[in-house]
Amino acid sequence: MFRAFRDAFRIPELQRKFLFTLLLLAIYRLGSTIPNPGIDPTGIEQAAGSARGLLSLISNISGGNLSRFSIFALGVLPYITASIIMQILTTSIPALEKLQKEGEEGRKAIAQYTRYGAIALGAVQALFFAMLVGEAENGRFLASGWEPGWMFRLNVVLTQVAGIAFTLWIGERITEVGIGNGVSLLIFAGIAASFPGAISQIVDLYNNEAVTLLGIVAFFLVILATVVGIVLVLQAERRIPIQYARKEIGGKQYAKQQTYLPIKLNGAGVIPVIFASAVMTIVQVLETSFQSSNPDLVSFLNRWFSLASPTGIALEVLLVIGFTFLYNSIQFDPKRIAENLRESGGFIPSVRPGVATAEYLNFISTRITLWGAIFLGFLVLVPQVLQATSGISGQTVFAFSGTGLLILVGVALDTLKQIEAQLTLRSYDGFISKGRLRGRL
Repeated sequence: MFRAFRDAFRIPELQRKFLFTLLLLAIYRLGSTIPNPGIDPTGIEQAAGSARGLLSLISNISGGNLSRFSIFALGVLPYITASIIMQILTTSIPALEKLQKEGEEGRKAIAQYTRYGAIALGAVQALFFAMLVGEAENGRFLASGWEPGWMFRLNVVLTQVAGIAFTLWIGERITEVGIGNGVSLLIFAGIAASFPGAISQIVDLYNNEAVTLLGIVAFFLVILATVVGIVLVLQAERRIPIQYARKEIGGKQYAKQQTYLPIKLNGAGVIPVIFASAVMTIVQVLETSFQSSNPDLVSFLNRWFSLASPTGIALEVLLVIGFTFLYNSIQFDPKRIAENLRESGGFIPSVRPGVATAEYLNFISTRITLWGAIFLGFLVLVPQVLQATSGISGQTVFAFSGTGLLILVGVALDTLKQIEAQLTLRSYDGFISKGRLRGRL
């Protein structure tokens, strides 16, 4: 890995790509320090510091933008939601599925629809947060001179929509001109930005003798083991051998071709964790809504569905496993793959084409998905494991959540693959150039 970065910095073109990417990431992080007009960032940050579940996950992914309610408070989060929705709609709506198969132009059209959806979702989410912030505790989150009302809500919506559009523009420029996937790198920068503060809190706990040195060592050992496990799972895949029959084209005989169909162990990524956290957040919303009117219901929810209770943790793990199977069933269609193989003359050795191939692929996919779902369920338990082994609790633990580590490692691996591809391309260019020179001599 370090050799790839070292070789990349020796190439002037890749140096410019790196510097351009770092410049745009710095602009994004600078915008995260500018609060939304009319918002008191101190009160918002204190309230968000005790958040759990989806709100904590969103705050970590945005690099604290939501907890400070900056001009980039929502950032790429509406785009992530719109992308997930568009992926599901593409597999269920024939018109979108046909559009996706039209090549580059079709993908560009779907990407444009995703941007429109992100702006619309961002406007709705910004209005929701504006109403929540403006009406909370007699407007204690508002800056001096501002009052809760439609003028304040319009100000928040316009600012956040502009922030979303500018953030998406930054992500697209990184993808086109820089290195790596722009949106993924923005999420990476947001999560990584929370680490220095969390480490500083750990140091303060040690100085105040609230945690021992052995506890800190155990804390980072668990994180290291989690990262190693994430790397192994993200790289793991089941390769199903595929053979193509001998073909005769233009009177020429072409030999059999052999390839493979890769099925990743964790094909769903972090999406099931986000869905499960969203469902568990509904419980927190109900607790807040009925806190004064129905204390018995609040006590029942807090006892059985709180993320601090064993039943609540077990329910979240089961939700993660269930959403993993649901998402993979939408994205991986064995029948369609079997039909495509039969139409192209491909087959799996020792398996009949058609229905038997679809059943075989479904059997393999289900087994692999089970182990991937169990691993994602374990990542949900990482904060609890860290707290039990080290004694460190609070927002410091959630800054190093398994979900955040999964995103960090995934983005780092994808970026490294793109760098290696760039280096390989330039090596081939040099080889071809030398070959042409020899031919001329």
